[in-house]
Amino acid sequence: KMPALALGTWKAATGLVGDAVKEALKLGYRHIDCADIYDNEEEVGKALRECFDDGVLKREDLFLTSKLWCSNYAPELVRPALEKQLKRLNVEYLDLYLMHWPVVKTPEGGFLSLEELPLSKTFEAMKECMDAGLVKNIGVSNFTTKKIRDIIDETGITPAVNQVERHPYLQQPELLEFCEKSGVHVTAYSPLGSGKPEMLEDETIREVAKKHDASPAQVLLSWAMTTGSVAAKSTDPDRLAQNLAAADVTLDEDDLKRIEEMDKHRRYVDGSFWVKKGSPYTMENLWDGE
Repeated sequence: KMPALALGTWKAATGLVGDAVKEALKLGYRHIDCADIYDNEEEVGKALRECFDDGVLKREDLFLTSKLWCSNYAPELVRPALEKQLKRLNVEYLDLYLMHWPVVKTPEGGFLSLEELPLSKTFEAMKECMDAGLVKNIGVSNFTTKKIRDIIDETGITPAVNQVERHPYLQQPELLEFCEKSGVHVTAYSPLGSGKPEMLEDETIREVAKKHDASPAQVLLSWAMTTGSVAAKSTDPDRLAQNLAAADVTLDEDDLKRIEEMDKHRRYVDGSFWVKKGSPYTMENLWDGE
């Protein structure tokens, strides 16, 4: 079973992320969210090895997620990429392996369109890694309803998880409903937003936090956990403990209704970095108008 709160490691600085992982596991975190592209898996792996060796926890008590980067989507590159990640992370298997974005790059840095290399081909190669015992579950990240439906139709395999940006300013009710119906678990990333406008300063969030004697961050994490799980990054020990305590904040119907009214379809991570000269990707075909 996937623990509702994961320690996220995106943008976690090298030199800090290892200590954050060790501190988090000592506090009781049991889910770590990594990715090839975060460029810190080696440090995470070193911290995991120390925690396993020191008896902080056993490998089977940890839920470890990582992501396959877009330049390794050619089917023959999937397993070698995964094996490198396992080596860096010091583990024999991952609990969850995700396709990071619905975008295909070549190892040389160019782009391929989804017609040239369908995402389903990559997903089938990931399924082979699952059959080989290298990963327990496979899923996707930043996928729209349409793209998940295509994967299911073309492979007959339902992704275990879709990890997407989700918070009160970007609630994505249609995607959430589709995933629930299809048996796809939703994990929220950037649950506190990422840049301006500052969600932590939002009047509604502050009022709900005050009512529950909680911090604005705890309210946002608790909200994300009402519909699935959440990956939250911190390298600060106090903040790590506060985030873990968000599970004890119970929002009532009134809070949920107020938060529901905050939706403004605001994407902080809008994928615009994929839309460049020579790229077949547009904001339209990336998000399918969703």
